[in-house]
Amino acid sequence: MDTIRMENAYINKIKQINKNGKYAVLTMGCQLNENDSEKIAGILKESGYEKTEDLSKANVIVFNTCCVRENAEDRLFGKLGEVKKYKEQNGTIIAIGGCMMQEKHIVNKLKESYPFVDIVFGPHTMQDFPKDLYESIVENKKIEDILDIDGNIIEGMPIVRDDKIKASVAIMNGCNNFCTYCIVPYVRGRERSRNPQDIYNEVLSLSKQGYKEVTLLGQNVNSYMVSEKNNGKDVNFEVKKEDGKIVTVNSFATLLKLINTIDGIERIRFISPHPKDFTDDVIEAIAESNKVCKLIHLPLQSGSTRVLKDMNRKYSKEQYLSLVEKIRSKIPDVEFSTDIIVGFPGETEEDFEDTLDVVIKVKYEQIFMFIYSRRVGTVADKMENQIDEKIKHERFNRLKKLAEEEIEEGNKKYVGTIQKVLVEGKSKTNEEIYTGRTETNKVVNFEGNNEMIGEIIPLKITSQHVWYLKGEAIKL
Repeated sequence: MDTIRMENAYINKIKQINKNGKYAVLTMGCQLNENDSEKIAGILKESGYEKTEDLSKANVIVFNTCCVRENAEDRLFGKLGEVKKYKEQNGTIIAIGGCMMQEKHIVNKLKESYPFVDIVFGPHTMQDFPKDLYESIVENKKIEDILDIDGNIIEGMPIVRDDKIKASVAIMNGCNNFCTYCIVPYVRGRERSRNPQDIYNEVLSLSKQGYKEVTLLGQNVNSYMVSEKNNGKDVNFEVKKEDGKIVTVNSFATLLKLINTIDGIERIRFISPHPKDFTDDVIEAIAESNKVCKLIHLPLQSGSTRVLKDMNRKYSKEQYLSLVEKIRSKIPDVEFSTDIIVGFPGETEEDFEDTLDVVIKVKYEQIFMFIYSRRVGTVADKMENQIDEKIKHERFNRLKKLAEEEIEEGNKKYVGTIQKVLVEGKSKTNEEIYTGRTETNKVVNFEGNNEMIGEIIPLKITSQHVWYLKGEAIKL
C-alpha cells in the first residue's frame, strides 16, 4: 500500500499564466475511467480552466482512453482527426491519457500518424499531468509520460463531479487475475489497495456535500486488501471515525461495514467483484448492512466450464450457480446483474447454450453483453480458434433476445409494489417526466417536481417495460 500525495506546485504555476482558459475532457471507458476523468477535470479546474462542451473553444482537450474493446481505438482516432483543426487554428493543447496509452503499438501509431498530439500520459502518471501541461504550454514540449511499472496510489488529487447525488470512489487499482481476454492487468498493473482511512474520509466528505449514493470501484473489489496480507495473514489498519472511535479494516467485508456507518450516505454499491473471491464474510456484510444495495453485479462471462477455464476465470458453471444459491439463501431479496462475452475463441454451440442456460436459471435484473474483441497482448488474441464474426453476431442477437424476454418477465414482479427511488432529475427525453432508480438499479419514470431531486421517495410501480418501470408518487 504505497501512497503518495499529489504535488500542487505546477497547478499554481499554470494558474498564474492561464488567461480565462477552457477545457474539455472526453471519457472513453468504464466507471474507473470516468473516476479518473473527474480527477483530470479537477486538476484543470484548480489550474484556472473552465469546462466547455464546445471543443472549438477549448484551450486544452484531454482524451481519457480505455483499451478493453477495439471500438475505443476507432473512436479515439476518429476524434483526433476532428480536433486536429482546433490545434491548427487555435493552438489547442491535445492530451491523451488512460489505459490505451500503456499499449506501445498505440503510442507508436500516435507518433507516426498524429504528431500534433502534445501530451501522452498513462494511468500511473496522472498525478504528473500538471507538470506535463505546464511544460507543454511554456516550453512547447512534446511529452510522453508513461510508466511500465505499477504506479503508487495517489491521494489528494482534486476532483470535479458533475453528478451531485451519486459518486464513485475508487478503493483499489489494478488486477492480479490475468483473464486471457483482458488487457487490464497489463495496463493498470497489479492490485494496489487504497488506505481505508483515505476511503473513509472521501466518503465522509461526500456525505457532508449531500451525496446520497456511493459506488465503490475496483477491477476486483472483493480482493481489497488481499495483496496487503503478510504470509497469508490479514494486515490490520486502524481507521479513526468522525466520532473518534477506532475501527479495524483488513478486508472488503470490514470496509463495507465501515462505509455503512457514515451518516448521510443512504445507498452503497460496488463493482466489480470476482465470483472466485466472493467469500462468506462479504455475503454476511451485505446481508447485515442496511445501506448496501441488494443488487449484486456478479460477472459470468461465459456459462461454459470449458470456456471459463480457457478464460482463466478460476470457477466452473456449477460453482457459479452454487454461489448464486448461497447468496440467495443468505440474502433472500437479492438480485443479480452480470457481464457476458459472446464468441470467445473456441466457443461451440454447446458452450453458448450453457451460457443461455445460466441466464435462464439466475434470472438477472440486468445483463451487459459484449461480443468478444481481440486485444493485442492478451493470451486469447493468440488463440487459433477465433470465432467467425457472423457467428458471434448471431449468438449475440440470440442472447439479447433471451435477456430482454427474461428481464421483461422479471419486471412484472415490480408492478403494484412500493419502491424506494433515488430521484436523479428530469428525463433526458421528456422535460415533464422525472427519473430515478430503485435499490436494484431499475430506472423508474414518473411525474414529479424539482424538490424531489436528490431524495429517496416511495413510488408505486404502475407498469413495466423492458428497460424501465413507470411509477407514481405516493404518501406513506
